[in-house]
Formats: sequence, C-alpha cells, structure tokens
Amino acid sequence: MNQRQSQESQYWSQRYTENRTGWDIGYVATPLKEYIDQLKDKTIKILIPGAGNAYEAEYLFQQGFMNVFVLDISSEPLDAFAERLPSFPKSQLVLDDFFTLEGNYDLILEQTFFCSFIPTDKNRSAYVAQMANLLKPEGKLVGLWFDIPLTDDLEKRPFGGDKKLYLSYLEMHLQTIIFEKCYNSIPPRQGNEFFGVFKKK
Repeated sequence: MNQRQSQESQYWSQRYTENRTGWDIGYVATPLKEYIDQLKDKTIKILIPGAGNAYEAEYLFQQGFMNVFVLDISSEPLDAFAERLPSFPKSQLVLDDFFTLEGNYDLILEQTFFCSFIPTDKNRSAYVAQMANLLKPEGKLVGLWFDIPLTDDLEKRPFGGDKKLYLSYLEMHLQTIIFEKCYNSIPPRQGNEFFGVFKKK
C-alpha cells in the first residue's frame, strides 16, 4: 500500500471508528432503489466502490442480484456489512483501492463516491479514467453526485461541484445518458443531488 492509499485508509477507518458518518442515511437511497427496481437482468456484474455500509448492495442481494461486489479502502464498513448480512459471499467484499482495482463490470453504482476524495484535477481525472477502464463495453455508471459548492477547504468531505464541473470530467471517457437534478432525493438532500447515468464511450 503506497502513502496515498495508507492515508486514505487511515482517514476513513478513523471516521467509521469515531462514528463520524453524517453521510450515512441507514438505508438504500431512494433514487438508487428506484433505479435498481427497474433492472431486469439479475445476472449482471455490479460494483459499488467506496461503498461504506453498502445499503445498496444489501438491497440488491435481497432482490436476487448475486453478482454484486462491495469495494472499500477501509475494513471497518466491510466487517460491519459481513456481520449484518452473513449470507453475502465474503469473496465479494473487497478491501482495495478503487484506483488500482482490476476487473470489468456491467454496472457501477456511485453513491457520492466521486465527492469523497480530495478534489484535485489529478484525482478527478483518474476517477473517470478508472471508471471507464472498469466498465464492460456496454457498461453503465449510475449514481448520485452532491450539488453543493466546491470550496477550498480540503478537510470538508464530502466535496461538491456543479453540473458543468462534473460533466467536464465525466465526459472525458463517458457518454452522458442523463445527468439532472434529482427529483426523488430523500428529504434532507432535496435540491442537493444530481442523478446520472453514463455509458462507456
């Protein structure tokens, strides 16, 4: 593990240990639940990066999606998930760094993961390149991005952005199917989220 990976792992592990997880709503977010509910093919290979407590993975698994992979750089949420859902395959709980992960997926579900790491041009460009790298030829990236101002405070995670800023990165390697203000956010996040669906170019 290099210095950046070690720092990120330490940072997130501390957040979970100290229970400083204000982003954690305790259940699958409505926009992602409604997207999942219209999926027909339950054999697709799905990745949830920076999954945290991974309520999306739990919901998918309960709906019969067996090919779901939960990725986090911190072991704390993965261990908690394994306790909460003991029937979930341990081999599909992946302790690794998203930026060095290998594999190919039909669907990647993004729950403000883009907003979780320090918003340098290098990090955000690397995120999009890696998303495209991990998607199969017809694969999709689907998820939520915070519609909040991006400040200069580099301790203020999650970090935000606006539509133009996000698309300036995402469209480097992905084709936009939809990227709009989220109409079905949970009440505390109403007006503060984008919902996006992107396809590998």
